[in-house]
Amino acid sequence: MNTLILLTFIGALLPYFSKIPVAIAMHRNGGYDNCHPRQQQAQLTGFGARALAAHQNAFEALIIFGIAMSTAMATNTTSQEVVYLAIAHIIARIFYSAMYYLNINIVRSILWGVATISSFAIIWLSMT
Repeated sequence: MNTLILLTFIGALLPYFSKIPVAIAMHRNGGYDNCHPRQQQAQLTGFGARALAAHQNAFEALIIFGIAMSTAMATNTTSQEVVYLAIAHIIARIFYSAMYYLNINIVRSILWGVATISSFAIIWLSMT
């Protein structure tokens, strides 16, 4: 169970780590506007816009991953298979963001699918 809790913690951190490239892009775009950050983010283009999309998508992915991990722990479904699926989710999400930054869309979409299917598979295993 400790491994699943650690993986849940790492998954919860991913959206916050994905904010770093957004902040860098904002800084390069006239300095970080802490008074109106969302307005400044809406004006980002190229790498900055992709970094923002990756950051926002990280929060979207956290919802299903958090539900999957909570379901697994609540039902005591802590098999090695669940651990591997959680690891697959984390690794896929890390590389997903990298592919977004690099603008490699096909690989990015495949990684999105791997992460999403991994989370749903954890829920499925928790029901059986």
